[in-house]
Amino acid sequence: MSGSFNVLWLQAGSCGGCTMSALAADDVGLVRSLERFGIRLLWHPSLSVESGPEALAILTDAAEGRIGVDALCVEGSVLTGPNGTGRFQMMSGTNRSMAHWIASIAVHARHVLAVGSCAAFGGIPMAGGNPTDAVGLQFQGFDGAGLLPRTFTGQGGLPVINVAGCAPHPGWLVETLVELAMSGACALDSLGRPRAFADHLAHHGCGRNEFYEFKASAARASDRGCLMENLGCKATQAPGDCNLRRWNGYGSCTDAGYACISCTTPGFQDPGAPFLETAKIAGIPVGLPVDMPKAWFVALAALSKSATPQRVRTNAHADHVIVPPARRPPKLP
Repeated sequence: MSGSFNVLWLQAGSCGGCTMSALAADDVGLVRSLERFGIRLLWHPSLSVESGPEALAILTDAAEGRIGVDALCVEGSVLTGPNGTGRFQMMSGTNRSMAHWIASIAVHARHVLAVGSCAAFGGIPMAGGNPTDAVGLQFQGFDGAGLLPRTFTGQGGLPVINVAGCAPHPGWLVETLVELAMSGACALDSLGRPRAFADHLAHHGCGRNEFYEFKASAARASDRGCLMENLGCKATQAPGDCNLRRWNGYGSCTDAGYACISCTTPGFQDPGAPFLETAKIAGIPVGLPVDMPKAWFVALAALSKSATPQRVRTNAHADHVIVPPARRPPKLP
């Protein structure tokens, strides 16, 4: 890699949570983590010293192709209302919408990244009646109806790279940018998510997997049991390696007793039932593990429950270990 790799970051309809997550990258923070690989943060609305006319000059040069943007990172949904004008979110001091600035810079950028599920698929601002006509960069939910055409590719030949999540793990963002800077390539799934994390499930590595295996379910958020049957956990359906790499080097949603809401998936913001409640039909969860026929799951669940050790059953309904594993000397062959 020669020279620096320039990243320009824009915040659209966002709570700022994706930036907050990114700041915890590695053990040195986002900026220094990127600098290790020659990646330079050209401008970020919250982290850069340039503001006012100085910031506008950078954006104008980027929109007119006078300055090289290797990766345009957009955080937050694009608010296209009312009536397609984008005037629900204007760039201060420019009399132009954020949608205009994103589209103008994207056509010159080598790569375009949607940081978080709002930028990727519309996310939280799309919830309910979508009053601001929020869209993602290239998707609106599962449909290719975002701000940019479905056929859009950056100058590097890739479609919008959807680093999904609410918020995404900082490692997902940093590793994607590093891969682009080093090789110019990034393997994506059918929804534009980097396969490095999207080929896993949040279920993989979950600390509650023993309870899942025996279908020993939690009844309250403070219980140690599996959160799938009663408390709305979608980790068996959610793309992401959240429980393999952990957050801040330590925890995850399920570790903290909070059910996975599948925040890397389009439409997660409208689950059709309360987030901490499992929707069921005839007592069977509506959302079953991916690639598993319903009849098999029902049969396996019945068998697992009948074989549940008393230790697991007891501990599933407690907030700490009540019955420890048996202490037995190993059997010799």
